Amino acid sequence: MDVLERVIRGDNLGVSELSRLYEYDIFTLGKAADSIRKERYGNKVFFNMNRHINPSNICADVCKFCAFSAGRKNPNMYEMSIDEVVSQAISSYNRGAKEVHVVSAHNPNYTYNWFLELFTEIKKALPQIHLKAMTAAEVDFMEKKSGISYQKILEDMAKAGVDSMPGGGAEIFDEKVRKHICNGKVSSKKWLEIHQYWHSLGKMSNCTMLFGHIENRENRIDHMLRIKNAQQDVNIVEARKGGFNAFIPLLYQAQNNYLKVDEFPSGQEILKTISISRLVLDNVPHIKAYWATLSMNLALVAQEFGADDMDGTIEAEAIQSAGGAKSKSGMGKDDMISQIKNAGFKAVERDSLYNELKEW
Repeated sequence: MDVLERVIRGDNLGVSELSRLYEYDIFTLGKAADSIRKERYGNKVFFNMNRHINPSNICADVCKFCAFSAGRKNPNMYEMSIDEVVSQAISSYNRGAKEVHVVSAHNPNYTYNWFLELFTEIKKALPQIHLKAMTAAEVDFMEKKSGISYQKILEDMAKAGVDSMPGGGAEIFDEKVRKHICNGKVSSKKWLEIHQYWHSLGKMSNCTMLFGHIENRENRIDHMLRIKNAQQDVNIVEARKGGFNAFIPLLYQAQNNYLKVDEFPSGQEILKTISISRLVLDNVPHIKAYWATLSMNLALVAQEFGADDMDGTIEAEAIQSAGGAKSKSGMGKDDMISQIKNAGFKAVERDSLYNELKEW
């Protein structure tokens, strides 16, 4: 029996065996991944009405792949106040956003209490909004800065109104690659521990993988398997009781950073990676083709290669666009729906936990 058949059967394979999936032609992989997607979600493509807010680009870390943080290649530093963040959240809510996604640089000027007050004020102003906030990397930075354990930080976040965590900061889990691209950032082990503790509180989160830089195929497979193992005790049939909601393969953006990459993945390599993630991560409900890094066109194609989600309207996007992505102004709801429908799918607006709100 070949590797693909064994994966579909549910055999537990290692990195070297699963890496051979890349040797299959793109259509064979895509067909296998698409069959899983269709079995679960039919012809639906999910999106949500969300707003990304990045309170500051002042960062204590020096990740080589980052074009967002102030200094080096981005001289335009900024720092928002709590009132400014809340005001942006209210404006977006009034335009239809059902989620605010609050992720910041590791700003040494923001205190632990500042973040708790921020979350409390957002939920006080907008009790109905879904607040997605604080990557595991931010939690780790706050633990180092404040001396407060990550467990207490996560518990306090939940009490302050944070509903779910984004998946940022995972980058690539291979320690050697990680040391080169983001030395000093949260470790792979700690990233997973933070998310698992958040899940133990009955909360959901996303998980990401930054690919297309200096990592190799084996590094990607290893990354997926660590996610799969961390999700091992989660029953995806009983969703929303703690666990990973979605896996998001984030394509590296090459502009305005210090990571020297000469060869970039082809469209086929990207689609193979998305298909393989759907095949390997059978215990993670959703695979997100994040249009802000892939482009809208490729993200739509990815829906036929195992992905079932596009992310959302975003409204304002600063992190990926700083690296060259064409996502700075987000995307209108009508445009999102139209493009999904024109690609031959049913556009389904969801909430942040994948409850279906409306179908077009």
